[in-house]
Amino acid sequence: MQLELQPIRFSEAREFILQNHSHHLPPQGWLFGIGVNNGKEIVGIITVGRPVARALDDGWTAEATRCCTDSTSNAASKLYAAAWRATRAMGYRRLITYTLASEIGTSLKAAGWRTLYQTSGGSWNCKSRPRIDKHPTEQKVLWEA
Repeated sequence: MQLELQPIRFSEAREFILQNHSHHLPPQGWLFGIGVNNGKEIVGIITVGRPVARALDDGWTAEATRCCTDSTSNAASKLYAAAWRATRAMGYRRLITYTLASEIGTSLKAAGWRTLYQTSGGSWNCKSRPRIDKHPTEQKVLWEA
């Protein structure tokens, strides 16, 4: 089966994430997204936006905020590699993403990404700004293309 990259609209990416992502809702916004198809239908998407962590939002860094597939082999690594090529072409110097510490990152490794460090994880909930966690709060691994 030949996988082919394709453009994707934000609304299509959001719907795909709602239907297929194991532990996250769609992002609130994006810079761009890329889809991958198997010749018949979309089998994966990646969304790229500004870094969620304010300290990393330096104007030269973008973040792959979601990578979601229907488990088609090689779709995720193809998306991660394409996202880095597109991000670089737009003038960004760095592309990052996070995985849960319990995820092994095979697709990222296959696309040539490297781990930087593991975060402490936890909740964003605080007294001054209460939140309800709708995502896993375990430790995360920061990756860089």
